[in-house]
Amino acid sequence: QVQVVESGGGLVQAGGSLRLSCAASGSIRSINAMGWYRQDPGKQRELVALITGGGSTNYADSVKGRFTISRDNAKNTMYLQMNSLKPEDTGVYYCNVKGMKGTVFYKTPVDCWGNGTLVTVSW
Repeated sequence: QVQVVESGGGLVQAGGSLRLSCAASGSIRSINAMGWYRQDPGKQRELVALITGGGSTNYADSVKGRFTISRDNAKNTMYLQMNSLKPEDTGVYYCNVKGMKGTVFYKTPVDCWGNGTLVTVSW
């Protein structure tokens, strides 16, 4: 089993900052990509930022220049530094991990989500 746990959400005023963390544990053997997604009520989950194993990054246009994604491969942990937050950044942020799980002799693909962490940005 692979576990994905997010942390760092909370309430912040517009213009403030938050740092989200996502840790993958369990039988994860390798991680190809980790990403942050946001889901607003009644809408589909949308990509906020993505980072590959090689360190390539991709951001939603709405967060470019304000958010920075990073990862610690040794700890299977990913971070999202969110600066200059706006009320429209409010939502539940989910971590997604894509990679391989199992043993040295038998691996299978994994595509795992965390339970989400709530970010609320007020005026």
